[in-house]
Amino acid sequence: MLNAIVLVVAVAIVIVGLLRPGSAPSGGPLSALGGLGVATAMVAAGQLARLRFRLGRGTVSVSWGEAAFILGFALAPPGWLPLATFVGAAGAWLLISWLGDHRSAADLIHLASSLTIGAGGAAAVASAVAGGAPIGDSRMLVALVAGACSYLVITLGLATVTLALHRDASAGQILVRAVNAKVPMLVGNGLIALFGLWVLLREPLWLLAFPPALWLLQRTYRHHLVAEEERRVWAAFARATAALPGVVEADVVSAGLRGAMDVFGARRVEIELLRPGGGMRRFFEDAPGQDVAASGLPGPVITRTMAVAGSPVGELTVWLSEPTLPVARDELAVSAYGDALAGALHDAASHERLSELEARVTRDGIRDPLTGLTNRNGLLTGGDKALRALDREQYVGMMLLDLCRFREVNDTLGHRSGDEVLIEIAERLADLARDGEIVARIGDDEFALLMPAVITISDSASHLRQVPNPLTQVVRRARDLAEQLAQPMEIADVRLSVEGRIGVVVSQAGLGDVAELTRRAGLALQQARELCMTVGTYDNARDVGSTDRLAMLAELRDALAAGDQIVLALQPAVDLASSMPTGVEALTRWKHPRRGQLSPGEFIPIVEHSELLAPFTRYVLDRSLAAAANWTRAGFDLPVSVNISARSLLDPTLPGQISDLLKRHRMAAGQLVLEITESVAVSDHEIVDEVLAALRDMRVQLSIDDFGTGYSSLSVVTRVAVDELKVDRSFVDDMIDSPAAESVVRGAVEMGERLGARVVAEGVETTEQRTALLALGCTIAQGYHFCQPLPADKIVYALRQLADTAPPKIVPLRADDAV
Repeated sequence: MLNAIVLVVAVAIVIVGLLRPGSAPSGGPLSALGGLGVATAMVAAGQLARLRFRLGRGTVSVSWGEAAFILGFALAPPGWLPLATFVGAAGAWLLISWLGDHRSAADLIHLASSLTIGAGGAAAVASAVAGGAPIGDSRMLVALVAGACSYLVITLGLATVTLALHRDASAGQILVRAVNAKVPMLVGNGLIALFGLWVLLREPLWLLAFPPALWLLQRTYRHHLVAEEERRVWAAFARATAALPGVVEADVVSAGLRGAMDVFGARRVEIELLRPGGGMRRFFEDAPGQDVAASGLPGPVITRTMAVAGSPVGELTVWLSEPTLPVARDELAVSAYGDALAGALHDAASHERLSELEARVTRDGIRDPLTGLTNRNGLLTGGDKALRALDREQYVGMMLLDLCRFREVNDTLGHRSGDEVLIEIAERLADLARDGEIVARIGDDEFALLMPAVITISDSASHLRQVPNPLTQVVRRARDLAEQLAQPMEIADVRLSVEGRIGVVVSQAGLGDVAELTRRAGLALQQARELCMTVGTYDNARDVGSTDRLAMLAELRDALAAGDQIVLALQPAVDLASSMPTGVEALTRWKHPRRGQLSPGEFIPIVEHSELLAPFTRYVLDRSLAAAANWTRAGFDLPVSVNISARSLLDPTLPGQISDLLKRHRMAAGQLVLEITESVAVSDHEIVDEVLAALRDMRVQLSIDDFGTGYSSLSVVTRVAVDELKVDRSFVDDMIDSPAAESVVRGAVEMGERLGARVVAEGVETTEQRTALLALGCTIAQGYHFCQPLPADKIVYALRQLADTAPPKIVPLRADDAV
């Protein structure tokens, strides 16, 4: 449609021009026909000397058309210029197409018609301005400049419309770049044409100097356009390569296709990637409005192999619009872009493989490989997450299912058939589970069903005001579940029925975690086995820890938040000979608002098996160091001893937390003694050794608590460098009457001397015990004989009393029992 309109307008302009008087401007050196021939030749020469630059996926030619118009208007009849332009331009573009820049007939007609319209408009403007003035008149000079500018405006306008309709680029982008490229040529063309006209009229011999000047000017124009094109290409290259990195291969491919289209102004871009198992995957993108097949696209095709460190990734193929840059430069640009794209694709593929591997490892860590159900780890992690999302008072249930006489299936039919039974049971459980419930295989023939939401629906026969019992609902469902699972199945051509026993527990979501629910359900399952019942329920009378333990966990959280319920009871350790205090042990007490004061044995085990351990440990350390800082300011340079749980030493951040607390209270590391048990010190966990080593490097003192009660006392002191051994109070209590207990104390004292560690006797309550310890060589002790545990606000006074009190006079017995 556009070509037809332009052609019709051009033909009309030619006809109208021919109908005008055919006289050349006055003062011209040539006849009308001679001027027409020269004008036609000048138009053809100007088009042959064209320069091109890329705009999107199209190209714009900048030629000497303005110079040809100026000379043609001065030498030929103005009305004949459209005809001269059409003939000259058509002839020139036919020659250009024949020489290798293949153009369709429609393109040739469009180009010639556009230039003809420009020439016709420019001739009209120049004629109106000149008004019949002779060639040498100043008015004619103004007319020639105005005509040249009109020619530029009309031809650029038509080119902008054409390229915009072809969607090669936006109209604004086309216009800006075209003006930037053409304006310098307009000035040069105009000056050269005007000077050439002056020379033609005055000194024709000077025309011999024009070819070198025109050659230099053409080279200057070409350099300007090439520099602008290179700047554009590499700016687009930078934008495109910056957008390439990604973690998904498909995104990188998409960005690579778009980037290549933008950088090279391509008609089509193809990316072929090698499949991991062989073969190729092909991706492509065509320019907007491009409908022809790839084999029929114009312009050169450049294909480059993409490789990373010599390993091929695939191939990049770019169909250029037209060879505006030298082919070598295009090839270098495509090669560079292909290398960048290959690296991005390799990184994305590596990231995807790593993500798949991580997902597989994560999946294998929480999935049972045989049945596909969640395993024990998945049940604990996923179940705890589900419980945390619930209201604390929401009832949750747990069922533990154990298959009866499953070993007989393995022994009779084989382990493969046993696996088939497990898979069938797993499928039935998964089908019977409700939304949000977690089915897991947690043992060989043991399954679990976690019910995060226990629906309590009243029985129709019950009183309307009666609150339904959630345990009753779960037990009823457990019986239904056992009945469904006992339905016959066919395994290895044998029809069999596998029965199971189920342990059930119901609790509120805020009163425990999945591990505790599983433990209680296990107790219920054990009850079902012992009583040969299908369903057993949790009975706290059978549990060492009652339901109060779960409630206490929530109350402990509130106690830590309150800040005044968990308090310290501080007990000094003294020198047996002088009664001078040598240190202070920080013991914890819980002033429970309802239960009264609780000893550590009543709540520490609950803390150790909950998420409260880390904040509880920080709380006790912070309070202990604050108390130590207080008695240090009072003049007592004594360390504070704090008991550390086994699980605390599995936390690699513990040394850093202790360091921060020491800095906060301005205490030296040596003023803190961490008491650990023998079983912790000899733990097989590598992280325990690392944490203890870090604490030793900080110069924090380490003490072995309850020494002598563990099963590996000797290995403790060889693996861990300790500063103190604390003899358990059980040996101190029995040492007077038990030679064996006395031997243990004596051995601890001797070992402490050899290791360079002080020995502290715990639980000293009588003068007789004190005397016996001195006789055995033990120099430090603590217990009610010296001072009972005191609150933090009274410890300084107690320390001062111990320091001021004269030591009791102790006279050791002679060997013959004489005094």
